[in-house]
Amino acid sequence: MSEEQELDFAEYEGETLEILEPEVEEFPEEETTLPVPSELDPLQRYLREANRFALLTPEEEKQLAIAFKEKGDREAAYKLITSNLRLVIKIALEFQKYWMKNLLDLIQEGNIGLMQAIQKFDPYRGIKLSYYASFWIKAYILKFIMDNWKLVKIGTTQTQRKLFYNLKREKEKLRALGFEPGPKLLSDVLHVKEEEVVEMEQRLGGWELSLDAPLKEGSEEFHKNFLPATEPQVEEILADAELKEIFRRKLAEIRPTLSDKELDILDSRLLAEKPLTLQEIGARHGVSRERVRQIEERLIKKLRHVLQSEIPDWEEHQGVILE
Repeated sequence: MSEEQELDFAEYEGETLEILEPEVEEFPEEETTLPVPSELDPLQRYLREANRFALLTPEEEKQLAIAFKEKGDREAAYKLITSNLRLVIKIALEFQKYWMKNLLDLIQEGNIGLMQAIQKFDPYRGIKLSYYASFWIKAYILKFIMDNWKLVKIGTTQTQRKLFYNLKREKEKLRALGFEPGPKLLSDVLHVKEEEVVEMEQRLGGWELSLDAPLKEGSEEFHKNFLPATEPQVEEILADAELKEIFRRKLAEIRPTLSDKELDILDSRLLAEKPLTLQEIGARHGVSRERVRQIEERLIKKLRHVLQSEIPDWEEHQGVILE
């Protein structure tokens, strides 16, 4: 597909989201005194309209995807988008507990992720579009939550995003190994500055939402009525079976190419519930702790190379997948 044929996301966003405002049906005057509530609810109208678009068979989906990839067929792209609107809704509902406002915000971001997925989808690789698109939909919804979850954004730089996704996991790993996960140790493990660890812990430490804000638009309930015991851990959203399934499949492909030391590090550290220390792995193979660390870094680079093509933002997701 040539550069001129690429999707104009702004244009398609308008087309896919305009069903939020369908034409209001005309009722006889005597019936307008008690309108049906769902007719006045934008979310209910959207769900109703999205359900009107037919689902595609695998063969129809493949042919439309090929038509868009090879010829830039915009009608084909539109059918791919509208047939997957229900997928976006399903994923947005999974994220709703982390977003105390209008669900339509998440749906809109998910729709943009869906369009990005269709833009990049390769129908010749044998992967279902819905499977591939789910990663892009989740990535866009998650970024929206990160950008708006707190009054002070917590994921505005690459380092902050790295800490956002990996800080909790690394703390748990270090505790399992008998170490107290202080800022200095965490900064060494994650290769970031100590003050950046401290700053992120402070940002993740408490609510910054106004307790007097309504629970959702139009609600008579307020946040202060539902103070949680602990703050939701948004990074747990990415502990997703689909991501891990791709990882398992690719892992089976790469295992035969690994050395004995790499296999041991993979199984006894990266994939283990209770990972062995570098020292313990080194003792098994008669090498130093530093040598094991070097082999581990090389192994992670191999995994990154294999997985980056299938998992968008692998750098950010790797902590969860290797969990």
